[in-house]
Amino acid sequence: MAKVCHSCGKKPAFGNSRSHSMVATRRRFDPNLQKVRIQDGGRSRRVYVCTRCLKSNKVTKAV
Repeated sequence: MAKVCHSCGKKPAFGNSRSHSMVATRRRFDPNLQKVRIQDGGRSRRVYVCTRCLKSNKVTKAV
């Protein structure tokens, strides 16, 4: 499954790791995704949601 937030579509960002000698190697900044059960159209399903969407109540967790 892709590392993408179900609510906002946040996905990994890419950049460089810099060593002491300033040699650049590509790296990936993954979003903080949690696998949660949400209510989606009257049924519950398990999706990846970023913690920012969880804190701001953009999704409703299934009970």
